Amino acid sequence: MSLKDKADSTKDKVSGKAKEVEGKATGDKAREAQGKGQGLLGKAKDKIADAKDAVKDTVDDLKKKSDK
Repeated sequence: MSLKDKADSTKDKVSGKAKEVEGKATGDKAREAQGKGQGLLGKAKDKIADAKDAVKDTVDDLKKKSDK
């Protein structure tokens, strides 16, 4: 996972958690839901970046095998 991808997903997870806590503290269900959604978005970005890395590794391995 690139540093930019990691920073982006971490930002979403942290911001989402902050909004979720804020919503719980103030009784604002919409804000709480928004925070949960943003947190899930951050987790999804992590999974996508991991899958992207796995595909890249597989392609690199195939290129190395075909060069032999």
